[in-house]
Amino acid sequence: MQRRPALAALTLALAAPFASAQSGRTQPQVQVWKDPQCGCCQEWVEHLRANGFTVEIHDVGNTAARKRLGMPEKLGSCHTATVGGYVIEGHVPAVDIARLLRQKPQALGLTVPGMPIGSPGMDGAVYKGRRDAYEVLLVQGDGGTRTFAKYPGAPAQQRTSAQSVSDIAALPWALAEVRRVDVSARKISLRHEEIKNLDMPPMTMVFQLRDGVALDGLRVGMRIRFQAVQDKGAYWVVAWQPVPST
Repeated sequence: MQRRPALAALTLALAAPFASAQSGRTQPQVQVWKDPQCGCCQEWVEHLRANGFTVEIHDVGNTAARKRLGMPEKLGSCHTATVGGYVIEGHVPAVDIARLLRQKPQALGLTVPGMPIGSPGMDGAVYKGRRDAYEVLLVQGDGGTRTFAKYPGAPAQQRTSAQSVSDIAALPWALAEVRRVDVSARKISLRHEEIKNLDMPPMTMVFQLRDGVALDGLRVGMRIRFQAVQDKGAYWVVAWQPVPST
């Protein structure tokens, strides 16, 4: 007759460490630098909060913060953060941040370069379950990396993410409104319609501009049509044209 109470007590004991980890009391605060117009960055912040982290946001962009904190540009993404003395770049899952803080390796921090669909903040209902394969990288002080965690993707999505950047003329055009222009980082925030070749639904997203793509003439509030590709985990505008006002 004593087995049920004993089993219940054991279950509660096993669950207690997980519940404690999910509360904000045991996790240090995360400082996040992001673009104020970036929807996926805000979704990542909400992912951290849902997993027990408290977050302070700095809506000033992340280019200067990334450089100041020593995260290599080639490992960059749309937001940069610090927590517990480490630098966190991009859509790193909360579970990996928590493991980093437990293990305390000698390292600069973690990164998920680019913005892979299926990573936290890039995994909403609008993506219809799409998942790109990606890795979380542990970044050393000298800029070297090693794999910290791997997340597999579905084969069909991997084929889409490997969109060729050489056949630009065949790419479809998408319509968008310019929400922010970062000249120094060559990034623009676009509130865009569906991007068919990327299987990307309408949303607000930060894009990088390919070398040779002009920033001149881009201004907040203007309507454009543009072509975009995904390459090495990042999203790139490879051409744009203003949409004439009617």
